[in-house]
Amino acid sequence: MSERSAAPGGLALVESLVNTLDIESGADALDTADGRARFGLAEDEVAGARELREALRVALLAHAGHAPHARVRPLGELLASAPLRVTVDPADGSAALAPADARPLPSRVAAAVAQSLVDGTWNRLKACEAETCHWAYYDRSPAGRGRWCSMQVCGARAKMRRYRAK
Repeated sequence: MSERSAAPGGLALVESLVNTLDIESGADALDTADGRARFGLAEDEVAGARELREALRVALLAHAGHAPHARVRPLGELLASAPLRVTVDPADGSAALAPADARPLPSRVAAAVAQSLVDGTWNRLKACEAETCHWAYYDRSPAGRGRWCSMQVCGARAKMRRYRAK
C-alpha cells in the first residue's frame, strides 16, 4: 500500500475504488457497510462496482505498461451507459462533465475519467507492477514512468528479487 498522496480531482474516486481490494490479503472494503457507504452503494450494486473496479485496474495496469492480471469486461463498455451532462458555470463560463445522476458509481467514474482526459491526468493514474499488489497510485514522477505504488515496499521487493536472481 502506498505512502503517496491521493490522485488529483475526480481521479481520487477512481484510485479509491481500485484500492478497495487488497490483493495480497484478499480484504475487500466493499464487503463492509462502511466500505459500501464511501461510494454510496447499495448491497445489490456491489457486484457491478467490483466489475467496474477490476476494469479500471486493467486500464491502470496498461497505463504503467503492465499486462492485465485478469480478463474483464472492457472499461469502455462499462462506462458507455453512464449518463453524463454538461454543466456551465454562469460566473466564468467554464464547462465540465458531471454525472446526470449523482448516485450511480459508473456515472461518477465516467465524469472523473472524462475530466482527467481534458486536464491530461488520466494516464498518470496507474496500478503497481507488483503481482501481489496492483494498488492504484498517481504517478507524480517528472518523466511519468513510475512502476510501483511504493519504492520502499513494492519497488524494494522487486529490486531485491532481481538482485537475488543474479
